[in-house]
Amino acid sequence: MTHSFNYFVDKIDKVITSTKFDQEPDTLFEPIEYILSLGGKRVRPILTLMAQNLYTDNFDEAIKCAMGIEVFHNFTLLHDDLMDKSDMRRGKPTVHKKWDANTAILSGDAMLIEAYKYVSGVSVDILPEVLSLFSKTAMEVCIGQQHDMDFEKRTDVSVDEYLEMIRLKTAVLIGCSLKMGAITARTSSDDGDNLYRFGINLGLAFQLKDDLLDVYGDTSKFGKKIGGDIINNKKTYLLIKAFEESNEAQKKELSEWTQKTEFDNNEKISAVKSIYDKLNIHSITDELIKKYYLAALESLNRVGVDEDKKQELSKLAHTLMHREH
Repeated sequence: MTHSFNYFVDKIDKVITSTKFDQEPDTLFEPIEYILSLGGKRVRPILTLMAQNLYTDNFDEAIKCAMGIEVFHNFTLLHDDLMDKSDMRRGKPTVHKKWDANTAILSGDAMLIEAYKYVSGVSVDILPEVLSLFSKTAMEVCIGQQHDMDFEKRTDVSVDEYLEMIRLKTAVLIGCSLKMGAITARTSSDDGDNLYRFGINLGLAFQLKDDLLDVYGDTSKFGKKIGGDIINNKKTYLLIKAFEESNEAQKKELSEWTQKTEFDNNEKISAVKSIYDKLNIHSITDELIKKYYLAALESLNRVGVDEDKKQELSKLAHTLMHREH
């Protein structure tokens, strides 16, 4: 039986809310329960379950992988927040603000170990493949994060470099989530690879959509103030593409805004957004999002199950691409 997205939301939320780390000391494990309790879209663990559901509705092993992926994803957020000096996560204080930096580091390390414990709970016949994929993905995410930090010190980041960075930092974990579901279903390697490519292209489109919403989203729907990437000189696709497309006067103005250390936030957002508008950056970004979205659907179409079984994944991809937050 093919289940709906909401079915999996309920299923994964019940598992997460019932997960307790009854170990000492509390100061190590309370932050883990705290970050997991903050919610979020839960897209990655749900994709693992949805991928397995293409073939079966026995989720015993897929749940273990899904939990491992969700714990790992939240571990990366915990450390990212610390590196980015972010005060809030999903409307609540980040772990390093609620506790301290050392707690964020050590609890994050413990989460990584817990993630491996979860994915290692699968049957021995698929354990090597699961661990190999998970370890490869975990390292790629770290490489992507380092690229992202390195980009902060550079003014010559290319579009190709940026797309490779978000592939590593964001897309590979989405691809891994889907392939994990395929592995636990014991399906063909071709199907697993096509689901992985579906996830990679979906992940690239997903991150580009985030970049776009940060500039052009509706604050009341987006859930946070618009323009944070502009204020922080974040090397997003929009900024890199604007430098690439701009004339000398526009390039000079963009450079001046990115080099200023004191400015009015609203004035900077308005000025940079005005340049984006003149360069048609919104439409250019939309076109690239569409390109990756269609590539994702093409990979999904190659998965060797009946079309009706793939409808839930197709609908989820559509929802993620047309979301307003």
